[in-house]
Amino acid sequence: MKKSRPLALIITTATLLLSSALPATSAFAQSAVDDVAPDGPIYGAELQGFDYPYPVSYFKFHSQRQDLQMAYMDVAPDPKTANGRTAVLLHGKNYCAATWAPTISVLSKAGYRVIAVDQIGFCKSSKPENYQFTFQQLARNTNDLLLSLGIQKATMIGHSTGGMLGLRYALTYPQQTEQLVLVDPIGLEDWRAKGVPPVSVDQWYERELHTSADRIRTYEKNTYFAGQWRADYEPSVQMLAGMYRGPQRNLVAWDSALLYDMILTQPVYYELSKLKPPTLLMIGDKDTTAIGKEFAPPALRSSLGNYPELAHHAASMIPHVTLIEFPSAGHAPQMQEPDSFHAALLRGMTDFRTTD
Repeated sequence: MKKSRPLALIITTATLLLSSALPATSAFAQSAVDDVAPDGPIYGAELQGFDYPYPVSYFKFHSQRQDLQMAYMDVAPDPKTANGRTAVLLHGKNYCAATWAPTISVLSKAGYRVIAVDQIGFCKSSKPENYQFTFQQLARNTNDLLLSLGIQKATMIGHSTGGMLGLRYALTYPQQTEQLVLVDPIGLEDWRAKGVPPVSVDQWYERELHTSADRIRTYEKNTYFAGQWRADYEPSVQMLAGMYRGPQRNLVAWDSALLYDMILTQPVYYELSKLKPPTLLMIGDKDTTAIGKEFAPPALRSSLGNYPELAHHAASMIPHVTLIEFPSAGHAPQMQEPDSFHAALLRGMTDFRTTD
């Protein structure tokens, strides 16, 4: 791990679910299990059958003419170290709140109340057929959840797509964002502006219908973990793949397609200079993630997702930022190098300086 110099402060139990045990959901409730090889656990569209590391609660609300529910874990701080602060964990596109389990434990022991959320369209939360997915909407949903819990201010910690959401949240609710922590956030570049062609929702949907454990594992090995693979990465693969083996995989794939469209077409890059909260930017230098890269011309692909370059450029734009780099890590340093990551996270959450 290396720490940069200041720039304006830079420095499963798995349970198999039968399709008859799950509710039908209109056109998406098809017997999809029959045409998917049973190479692992089968989960419902809202991850029924997959156990989370802490009790799961649900925030029920009405949005866009429908009733929805957001799953979340609310973990109390260790009473011996409680500091009165709250940390909110925002998962990435291919992960869930449960993936944050080691970080939840570290933060709780350090005295933080921890809220780990599954966003609408993900994991144990609702999978609406018709929803206008925007980062603004997801930020509002998250803010409404926090207010319902009596949380007026929190440190927002976002990984990957959760980092892009964290950026939108901090831009929208700066007074309620005590600190922003971005862990290999996507959105530090505008892929479309760099030459990634338009991708239709139908194209995303067709791609997502072919999601399998092998495809997830290969992608994450090459992009998230710099060509390495360990057994402790596998549960997250099966967590995601299990929903695509289930009887509502078409619905899971449809929501995933809508979410990819949101990510590709709603850049936050141009607003980095408007961030007000103190920001901790934590980057695995071997990360090469770029949404839509496979659709880009071959000559362009190697220039996308250059995280060391993207991180330093972002750090030059964000007003109150501390940049921490992990030279040997890829897209998920919290999983690949948990000890050094958590030590840096706790230090950064303790040392941050508030804005004037």
